[in-house]
Amino acid sequence: MLYSSVIKHALVSAAWGFIIATAHAADTSATFNTAEIERLTGLKGAYSKEENVLKVSQPRTDVNIQVDKWPMPPFMGLTSWAAFTASAMDGQVMMMGDTVLFEDEVNPVMSTAFEAGLEITALHNHFFYDEPKVYFMHIGGMGGAAELAIGVRKIYDKMAEIRAAQPMPSSRFPKTTPLENKISAQPLEQILGMKGTSKDGMFKVTIGRPATVHGVSIGKEMGINTWAAFAGTDSGAVVDGDFAMLADEMQAVLRTMRAGGMNIVAIHQHMAHDNPHYFFMHYWGKGDAKELAKTIKKALDAQRMNNPQ
Repeated sequence: MLYSSVIKHALVSAAWGFIIATAHAADTSATFNTAEIERLTGLKGAYSKEENVLKVSQPRTDVNIQVDKWPMPPFMGLTSWAAFTASAMDGQVMMMGDTVLFEDEVNPVMSTAFEAGLEITALHNHFFYDEPKVYFMHIGGMGGAAELAIGVRKIYDKMAEIRAAQPMPSSRFPKTTPLENKISAQPLEQILGMKGTSKDGMFKVTIGRPATVHGVSIGKEMGINTWAAFAGTDSGAVVDGDFAMLADEMQAVLRTMRAGGMNIVAIHQHMAHDNPHYFFMHYWGKGDAKELAKTIKKALDAQRMNNPQ
């Protein structure tokens, strides 16, 4: 009798669990308006019923691309896409995507993504010997379906706007950097609030961060560091560097750097099994050395404000 009661209770619990799960699935599906996403992106999507995902895509057919001297069809990996799925949160949709960009599109498109409320999660290459050079910028976001779809549309429109103005991608950034190196260290140290090192008219600062890998403590000298190196002249400088960022710091640092006119050239990881896990952002900037330093300082301040530790 007791055994029968236990079985009956288990069956009732399982039934209620199934009903609740089904109702929840119906609720999340109801908040996931695929037709609205297609209308707002202007792209016909492919829907996966199994994963409840709508994926829209746009192949890069506007510029002929060769990889290893071979004409590369978009089907082989030159298609931008954005995928949408319902979230467990009421009315929320998650979006993730990958955007195929040329060098002169990356930073204007990144700024457009930020203005639309989207996130940037990676920037890297997929090929060697590609002509012109192609980069892949991963995007993401959580919010209303309409908001995310409009953001994706704005990204694709920005790409089209750039290519309409100049059909072939640029081969360099604007402004010419002087060949001589005469960077004044003291004003930059004052702005950045730290001492640096000078060599042959150039200047560099490095900031270490702590981590462990396989239980071994590592820091600045093992590669967990943020750095900035300046060359050229005080009025016509170039700065390049690397930011070591935790996941919760990344968006604030990227937004601040772009707001200051810095060009983001890569976002990736350098290590595996590091704790905490760091992402690294490489950048390139041109202009007045002090103004460049001020942007880096603002990004460092934004990083500290968003540090979860």
